[in-house]
This record gives sequence, structure tokens and C-alpha cells, in this order.
Amino acid sequence: MSSRGPRHERKERNEHRHQPHHADRDDHRHEPRRKRQLDHVDLSTVEFQTSETVDITPTFDQMDLRDDLIRGIYAFGFEKPSAIQQRSIKPITSGRDVIAQAQSGTGKTATFVISLLQSIDFQERELQVLVLSPTHEIALQIQNVILGLGDYMNVQCHACIGGTNVGNDMRKLDSGQHVVSGTPGRVFDMLRRGNIRTKTIKMLILDEADEMLNQGFKQQIYDIYRYLSPNIQVVLVSATLPHEILEMTNKFMTDPIRILVKRDELTLDGIRQFFVSVEREDWKFDTLTDLYDTVTITQAVVFCNTKRKVDWLTEKMREANFTISSMHGDMPQKEREAIMKDFRSGQSRVLVTTDVWARGIDVSNVSLVVNYDLPNNRELYIHRVGRSGRFGRKGVAINFTKLDEIRIMRDIEQYYSTQIDEMPVNLADLI
Repeated sequence: MSSRGPRHERKERNEHRHQPHHADRDDHRHEPRRKRQLDHVDLSTVEFQTSETVDITPTFDQMDLRDDLIRGIYAFGFEKPSAIQQRSIKPITSGRDVIAQAQSGTGKTATFVISLLQSIDFQERELQVLVLSPTHEIALQIQNVILGLGDYMNVQCHACIGGTNVGNDMRKLDSGQHVVSGTPGRVFDMLRRGNIRTKTIKMLILDEADEMLNQGFKQQIYDIYRYLSPNIQVVLVSATLPHEILEMTNKFMTDPIRILVKRDELTLDGIRQFFVSVEREDWKFDTLTDLYDTVTITQAVVFCNTKRKVDWLTEKMREANFTISSMHGDMPQKEREAIMKDFRSGQSRVLVTTDVWARGIDVSNVSLVVNYDLPNNRELYIHRVGRSGRFGRKGVAINFTKLDEIRIMRDIEQYYSTQIDEMPVNLADLI
């Protein structure tokens, strides 16, 4: 365990944050990092936009990346950086704190993975980067992207997630890792036990940052942060960053570069959105079975708001002889992994799930999302709909809307300056 354990109080940490950086950092970081005193300012009316200092680097070759990383990028199938990659990789690799927001499916994971691979000192088999995300699936997916893009670099990356063998975690961590991709609960446990040593960690990345700083995880994130060096570089990444989250970042980021898209650009251009009006809850089931043949032309994800509803719907569909798989947070980790494997390989075509799946999971053949239940908030709508049409492909979203929910749907439509039309008869032609 680092000597900077949780006993350090915030005041003392903030004093530390005014100390000069180590001499081995980039030149511009020799000056003291000053935490911007914005705590007293009302930020609710501020329009957060991209910082003026952000340049656009149009190709990977112009990003001054290591040769073996460039090889990994092209071997992984990337040809040209996406908009968020063109703007974010250089500031992150230069050592700045960065807040990056872009639409779902535009390459945010690769943005921070390329950046962290460029930043690691591979001469040292020590933990240098900690990536935190809200679900096991996202943490494992990030590990896969790190190992894929870092294929020519011999990168050591361990996924540190709940529901797995603690002893195995300890062994893997003690053997030496460059990166840990994990969920907050297990990572904090490993920090407390001293198996994650913080002395050499120089970068903290929060994926799906709005979820990570929400009530459920916020305390855990702060607990983890207090173990880390006060001078750590912090990178926040998400498709949605509400004002209250951006305000909170002042507590643990230093003069961050902001790379943000306006919310009316958040809905993906390639995704057609429709609604089916259902008079009563029990009509939704018949609507889904009517759509089943259309749905299975491609792969589809069906979202429900509760685990109980997922179990109920899955059982009812199977009783009616429909082939369907399902996943939610209460299932054992091994079962979740097996279900994901079948879905990724295309062996199962329809996945019924909760919002555990709404964020960050990338399965390229998903081109249809069905909101069996409308989501509980507007941000989740974007994340769910973003499961279809990944990286510029076309997709379709269908919302089952009860009569008393039309107003909620119109609110989503207005909020994102988008259009949700009544579902056409020829839906199959659009998928």
C-alpha cells in the first residue's frame, strides 16, 4: 500500500497538489499544477465546450506514437482516427488532465487505450495505469482492447472485477501488471489489501464517468482516489456528462482540457428511432413476438428496467418457443461471460438485459435496440440506443411506449433535438 493512504485529508492533498511535479515529467508540467478554484462559482449556466487549446491531428501517423503501437492500431483494423481520437490522444499523451465526451460508438475506448499504451514505460513491469469502469463486461472489454492494440508491445493488463477468485487477482497483481482495468469494488479491495501498489501509478482513467461519479459509485471512487498520488493524471470519458458531474470534477482534476460535444449532436446520425404505441403493459409482449422474425434478421438487444422483468420476459418468450438469451447484474460472472461469448459470436440473436448492458458494450452486428421499457432517465436513452449502429454503421431503435409515456418520449426527443417516428410497416427493409 502506498504511504499516501486514506488517512491523508483533502486539505493536505490540495497542498500537495501545489507542489512542483517530478523533473522527469514533460516540460510544461514542471510548473506547479494549480487546482482551479471554481468551487464557489455557479456552473449551472456555463456552456461547457471544447477548450480552445485543442488541435486536430488527422492521422495516427502524425500523433508521434511508438512504432509498435502504430502497428497494433493498424492490425486492429483502425485506418483513420475518429473525431474524438483526433482531438484527445495528443493532450492525454502530453500528460494533461482531460475530460472527453463523444457519442456512443465513436471510438472513446481506443482513445484512452492508445493514449495509455503510449504513456507506459515498458522497461518497468510495474502498475502505471488504473482504468475504472462501472460493469464487469466493460472492464473485460477494455482489457481486450488494451491487449489487442498493445499486441506488439508485450503489455501486461489484468481485469480486476468482482465475482472472480480473489486469490487469482492477488497472484496476477503480484506478478506485475502495467495496467489494471477494473470495477471500483474489487479494485478498492485490492488497494486495501496492498496488492495494488500505488507508488508507480501515474494515470487514472474513469470510463463512463457520469455513471462512475453518480451516487452508486461516487464514494468508492473517492476512496480509491485517496490512495493515489496527488499528482496523478486523471482522464474522464463518457457519452454524457451532465453539469453536476462536470462541476464535481474540480475536486480531483487540475486545469483539465475539455473535449465535449453539444447534446444535440449526441444522438447518432445513422440511427433511425421509432415508437410503437401500446395501450397496456401486457400488450408489449405480443408486440415483441410479432416483431421477432424482423428482429432476428440481425442481432438485437431488448432493454428492460429491472432484473425481475428480464427474468420474466425471458421465461415467457421461451415458453412461447422463441430462442432468446438474457443477462443482468445478479447472474454469476461465469454465466455472464458465457452469454456474452455466444452473443458476440452470433450464436444467440436476441439478448434481453438491463442497463448493465446499456453502456460501452460493443457487438458489431447489433443493429436493433428495443426499449421494452422506456429508460428511467434521458442519459440512459442515449447509451441504450448507442448499442446499435456502432462506429458509423446504421441502426434502428424501437421504443414500446404506453399511452401515459408519450410525454416522456417527447421529452427525450426534444432534449436531444431528434426525431422518434411511429414505426413503419416495412421495418425489415430498414435493418
